[in-house]
Amino acid sequence: MVYHIELKRVYAPIDEQDGVRVLVDRLWPRGKTRSTLALDEWCREVAPSSELRRHYLQQKISQAVFNSRYRHELKSAPDNVLPLMRYAREGRLTLLTASRHIEKSHLPELKETTLAALAEEDASDSEPSSSPLLCSNLTHFSTLGMTSNT
Repeated sequence: MVYHIELKRVYAPIDEQDGVRVLVDRLWPRGKTRSTLALDEWCREVAPSSELRRHYLQQKISQAVFNSRYRHELKSAPDNVLPLMRYAREGRLTLLTASRHIEKSHLPELKETTLAALAEEDASDSEPSSSPLLCSNLTHFSTLGMTSNT
């Protein structure tokens, strides 16, 4: 399945093609109100931790280290990505940030992680949960009042 996830600054004009608009920064953007952003949701829990963000902005860590640590944060709390996955399944999703340079922000990594989680879930949905032979054996054992361990 193809999913459309766009990355955009909160200061860019609102477009009809944005679909669901989700702010994914930990801090609220300066000079903006909820109505001027036309937000559908604010998912601050998917943003990098304050400490990770601070280290990156102070140039204590490289972009590669930031991406790796942020990916680890996302994998440590996979439920935080679920709302983004749900929105992506419904149609176009636009992730919003106040960062000046989107390509150097957390958004590309968040998009990649969300798409990977969607692909993983899609792959698991297409796999059979168990073979028909196993199911018929379990049914046979249950009609005899037996378990498969006997």
